[in-house]
Amino acid sequence: MRKYKNDNSITQKNKMKKLFLLPLIAMAMCIVSCTSEPKPVAEHVILIGLDGWGSYSVEKAEMPNVKALMQEGCHTLQKRAVLPSSSAVNWASMFMGACPELHGYTEWGSKTPEIPSRVKGDNDIFPTIFQVLRKARPEAEIGCLYEWNGIKYLVDTLSTSHYAQTPEGKNYTDELKNMACAYIKDKKPTFAAIIYDNPDHVGHAIGHDTPEYYANLKELDGYIGEIVEATKEAGIYENTIFIITADHGGINKGHGGKTLQEMETPFIIAGKGIKKGITIEQSMMQFDCASTIARIFALDQPQVWIGRPMMEIFE
Repeated sequence: MRKYKNDNSITQKNKMKKLFLLPLIAMAMCIVSCTSEPKPVAEHVILIGLDGWGSYSVEKAEMPNVKALMQEGCHTLQKRAVLPSSSAVNWASMFMGACPELHGYTEWGSKTPEIPSRVKGDNDIFPTIFQVLRKARPEAEIGCLYEWNGIKYLVDTLSTSHYAQTPEGKNYTDELKNMACAYIKDKKPTFAAIIYDNPDHVGHAIGHDTPEYYANLKELDGYIGEIVEATKEAGIYENTIFIITADHGGINKGHGGKTLQEMETPFIIAGKGIKKGITIEQSMMQFDCASTIARIFALDQPQVWIGRPMMEIFE
């Protein structure tokens, strides 16, 4: 006589198989998720740099546009400059994702490395965020607009689509803002760096942490508001990340030393895919800026970079 298996027994075995398979399926899904390529956070990044803007000034400054971005995004007032706390060495570190011991730009006005760069990229310069983005996206619109002539030696201009200095004699006016707004509306850049020479100029001439210094910050804040508005007119605002930061601060009429007034600078980031109302708790250095921008665009950073992206800022 043929014997039949109990239906309940078969059902129990099927259930056991499913229970056994579920963790394996979950593990496989996790592996796929963890090994998948990171995706870009936003299509556009606008970086606005204010030379000589120390973190100590933020609370006292009348900067409604900047403070709105702080509330709408993430910020730290403890990003540290590399030493010496002066211009070229810190703009280089910001754009090159590394310390001066590696990129080799070590002085206030460095135009070429005083120490041989540890490596050189395609254009015979230490790899910058401009170069890394260009290599990954040959078609990208990449720009750099600035007042201080020294900036052009630090960004790898051969990797940009457009770079320009304000006309001679028009520094410290709204000319850079006009150039930036026109460029944004016309070209809708993937990445644009807009670098002001103030408030550093006022700091040297009159003094940091003076009424004139704060008056200049108020003026610059107005320009920042207009640059943000330009992205709306260009139709890219909803897919843009804004970064407002600085190379160093200052004390009395100078900088370059080791005081926190000279070394601590703001880093403010807001826009597409950025958490809202967050104070960044992670330690941040100047060279972490390049790494954070690289993460926004889902770029592989060069091995020689030592910067780390500020991962806690992303939604």
